[in-house]
Amino acid sequence: MSRRYYMNTSVQEPPLDYSFRSIHVIPDLVSEEPRTGLRPVKHSKSGKSLTQSLWLNNNVLSDLKDFSQVVSQLLEHPENLAWLDLSFNDLTSIDPVLMTFFNLSVLYLHGNSIHRLGEVNKLAVLPCLRSLTLHGNPIEEEKGYSPSFPHRQYVLCNLPRVTTFDFSGVTKADRTTAEVWKRMNIKLKKGQNKKDIL
Repeated sequence: MSRRYYMNTSVQEPPLDYSFRSIHVIPDLVSEEPRTGLRPVKHSKSGKSLTQSLWLNNNVLSDLKDFSQVVSQLLEHPENLAWLDLSFNDLTSIDPVLMTFFNLSVLYLHGNSIHRLGEVNKLAVLPCLRSLTLHGNPIEEEKGYSPSFPHRQYVLCNLPRVTTFDFSGVTKADRTTAEVWKRMNIKLKKGQNKKDIL
């Protein structure tokens, strides 16, 4: 299932690839030449790329300021952005701008500086998100970040449509465990609230 979906969302056009370009700020993309792959990226008459994939991995981005404006300059159909690779940068949070790209289905955020697991909650509004990576962030230093309790369950509870997390397929057992964890966590919170009231 996950492989079939992945093939559908990888789109026919090769990505607009700005990886390993030492990019510090998003506006630099406008003057930077993307990497050339085996197949050239097609462009519209206006000169904008027709791809739905944007790779910004292995740079030094600490924020996504001006992301929407720049993507609109680069892509003919920015609203169709489906695959965004932001891995191996210096991002400390999940920028709200990402939640405006409703067709995002693949989002790579591994190898950044994201500290709070709660940042994941923002992504729940993305209806097409199927593949997400978060490993290699400071949240891994918290006890328990692994395919087991509790971080994987936390992500799957909040993002039930995700079918691949940290390059590992989400199984029925994962879903069941996440659901059990969610119910236990809700009970725990209710218990804590009662104690607070008392």
